[in-house]
Amino acid sequence: MLSRTARLSVSAAVVLALGSGAARADGRASPGLFRWQLGGYGELGGAFYDFGADQSRDGGARRDRRVELDATRLALELEAIAPHDLEIEAELEIEHGGTGAAREIEYDEFGEFETEVEKGGEVQLEEFAVKKTWGRVQVAAGKFYVGIGLLSSQYRPTDYLGATRAEGETTVVPGQWDEMGVSTTVRWPNLRLTAQLVNGLDSSGFSSARWVSSGHQGAFETIRAADVAGVVRVDVIPREDVEVGVAGYYGGTTRTRPKADLVPDCANPDPAAVAPCGYVSAPLAIVEAHGVAKVGPVRGSALALWGHLANADVISTRNARLSDQLGAPRTPVASQAVALFGEVGVDVAPWLGMCPDHALEPFVRFERYDTMFRVAPGQFDNPRFARNIARGGVAYTWRNAFTLKLDGGVRWFASHALRHEHSIELGIGFVL
Repeated sequence: MLSRTARLSVSAAVVLALGSGAARADGRASPGLFRWQLGGYGELGGAFYDFGADQSRDGGARRDRRVELDATRLALELEAIAPHDLEIEAELEIEHGGTGAAREIEYDEFGEFETEVEKGGEVQLEEFAVKKTWGRVQVAAGKFYVGIGLLSSQYRPTDYLGATRAEGETTVVPGQWDEMGVSTTVRWPNLRLTAQLVNGLDSSGFSSARWVSSGHQGAFETIRAADVAGVVRVDVIPREDVEVGVAGYYGGTTRTRPKADLVPDCANPDPAAVAPCGYVSAPLAIVEAHGVAKVGPVRGSALALWGHLANADVISTRNARLSDQLGAPRTPVASQAVALFGEVGVDVAPWLGMCPDHALEPFVRFERYDTMFRVAPGQFDNPRFARNIARGGVAYTWRNAFTLKLDGGVRWFASHALRHEHSIELGIGFVL
């Protein structure tokens, strides 16, 4: 088997061959089939906090003063366009400069989990799909963004006003959620319909703090798709720069676990089956409504999301007994979660005599989310996971390609016994 370094070297060689013309048997290069386009975006961030990083203390995070700097992300988008409306799209994202690792199950070692550090820097292949278009219909196969929430399309730093992405959406469900599968999109002038079939989430990663977000697969080298999920999204575009829509997700979370351990007991187990008594059903359902608009000098976006997880109490009980080596949170997961988000800004640049290339938008943002909105009987509904956030600031944008943002705000919780948390955030972003 090739090492990861060798596989990357082979992949790079293939890309160079496609881009410059593949070698023929006589040694001469044939014309390249694809026409390449390169784009991307990036973000840098900094923040001042008046509270400590440990929010699990009695009374909430303790008072502190700290500054954090972050090379938030650099995303490189590559698109290859071929004749007959065939496209290949890929997005490579470098985040935070952390350390990446992959996990494997070593069945020769009694099924123990093994973690192997394979690369320096947190590098993720966010999107890698082959697309074919027939008139109004486009079909994609591979890895693409799941059509849930605002971040499925509004993810570039110029798309939102705050210095950071919405906290609620990136906490309750995977932030900029991508999965493997098949997607079909049908477009009309004022309507867009999307249907997707993707791999399910891994319920061994579900937790109190992040609900199903931490069940996004990626710790192992391959994606398990024994349980699949369906996504349907409808977007209405009544006029230019205005879009409203709804979306739904439904899929299993049991058979995508690393091991077949979410199983019931029965009177007549099948000793030849991996799951002798079958599996515990734990489907996940998510519905949401969203909207983005720019009308004159006013720009804003909003999201309302609700999710339900069946048999959350069974998942919580089983997750509490997971191996330490898996790195799973092993905290109870709620049966329901919610997230509400809205931000609005007004461009005052024309009133200040600035040229049309510039936008200066004072804005306000409000969020409310609860990763333990409804819990199973006997489970503790921790009030520190019900959060409200109010922020205000200003966003400067030049030619919709460069942005500088500064905002400040406060986070408070469902219990008055928990201290409020204040922060000031700075964001610098660009779009290629």
